[in-house]
Amino acid sequence: MAPRILLVRHGQTEWSLSGKHTGRTDVPLLEEGRRGAKLLGELLHRAPYDGLPGVEVRTSPLVRARETCELAGFGDRATSWDALMEWDYGAYEGLTPAQIQDERPGWLIWRDGVPNGETRAEVTARADEVVAWARAEDRDVLVFAHGHILRSIGARWLGLPIDFGARLRLNPTSLSVLGWAYGEPAVHHWNEVGHLAA
Repeated sequence: MAPRILLVRHGQTEWSLSGKHTGRTDVPLLEEGRRGAKLLGELLHRAPYDGLPGVEVRTSPLVRARETCELAGFGDRATSWDALMEWDYGAYEGLTPAQIQDERPGWLIWRDGVPNGETRAEVTARADEVVAWARAEDRDVLVFAHGHILRSIGARWLGLPIDFGARLRLNPTSLSVLGWAYGEPAVHHWNEVGHLAA
């Protein structure tokens, strides 16, 4: 079983800044996102992480995650993995929550899903695939991905349905660490963004 799974949400993009649902649209990082990725890399290359020697690195194939991985200093060790792609938002791609609420008052992705996109069951299956892979490793694993899929992975790591992800805020360029406590899946750190204040 892996000692830890470290989760990195990609840096800031124009769409994440405006709150648009960014699933499969390949939006690049803003300068703020590139700066944040470099600061995250500095965090991961000093104590207590010390560059995570021997860590297994996987990244979403989307450019915002790949570039975050590269700027953080892990691009040469990373394998691209479709399981880490963001939720396919279907008809809601590019819309803000407020725009969706205008059409569907009270809408919540974690409960209501999206039309013409991935179902909650499909996202759960991908999150479970990532959790199973991480638990099968005998070393730390590091993933670079997106807000909703990482929140889903967090929920599934804890053995909870993905709708628990609604309670797991996750900022751009944040670091979260999941591991074990008393033999049970546990949260070590969540949504760490102190490195961005540098």
